[in-house]
Amino acid sequence: MKRKDFIKTSMVSLLGFLFYRNETYPKSEITLNNFKPNPSEWKKDEINVAWLGHSTLLINFYGVTILTDPVMYERVGLYFLGLTWGPSRFTFPALNIDELPKPDIILLSHAHMDHMDYKSLLDITNKFPYQIDCITAFNTKDVIEDLRWKTLKELDWNEETILHNIKIKAYEVQHFGWRYPWERDRSKGFFENGRSYNAYLISFKDKNILFGGDTAMTDKLSLIKEKVDVAIMPIGAYRPWRKNHCNPEEALIMATEHLKAEYFIPIHTKTFKQGTEPIEEPLNWLQESIKNYPINLALNDIGQTFTIREF
Repeated sequence: MKRKDFIKTSMVSLLGFLFYRNETYPKSEITLNNFKPNPSEWKKDEINVAWLGHSTLLINFYGVTILTDPVMYERVGLYFLGLTWGPSRFTFPALNIDELPKPDIILLSHAHMDHMDYKSLLDITNKFPYQIDCITAFNTKDVIEDLRWKTLKELDWNEETILHNIKIKAYEVQHFGWRYPWERDRSKGFFENGRSYNAYLISFKDKNILFGGDTAMTDKLSLIKEKVDVAIMPIGAYRPWRKNHCNPEEALIMATEHLKAEYFIPIHTKTFKQGTEPIEEPLNWLQESIKNYPINLALNDIGQTFTIREF
């Protein structure tokens, strides 16, 4: 590491610690989950989607295992000198790294530390060295390119690739991309060399799953013309961050009016205290409002698993 980069990282680590030290939850206050996935029971002729916490989902897509934005430890933030400096989680992950099956694919929506958690990715790739294909957003792979991936590929908006017979296409959302405030990102107008941020449409056997990543209210997802079976959408941290995060009502509008989705799965809530809204408010709001929309709530808590079977 260059001297100026070391100094910069050290200063940010200290600032992160000072900023977050009063915003964390003691270990004794971290909530246990009422549900726990059992991937050993999943079959190759079905789709299973388990919410592990925050934006981390474990997906069995007809025998292909996909992991999204894995955040597996107590804290997210700056990983420095073997420690993570940042906020503590409110709920434990539904599975820990030792319980994870080998992912065939890891999808990373963007480089924010609560989505691209270096320590989680380090330990997963050390557990399964050179066995995982990783897809990430444009101009973000530098954060994790030192890890032991099988392949590591950036997808720009409207680009697609095929891995393990699964088609993955990246879409623009309404968010921002910088990992550190001084970095260039596309929300600041740096479209050619700024950090980007993706949603992904995951497709196989005429089934389509939309992983929304992180987004504010937008009509950008209306570009998706395929029938979406499952819309996985963020619903938390909207107060006061409305420019970057949608609320549950807005997520439902995007899922129904723009995506015409059949099932809805919430993410980006009940894990970290990122907004000023009460920790339970997004899920309560979602369950109250979804009855007004032509869509089915597939999961309503961390640790639950939704299954689609072929008959």
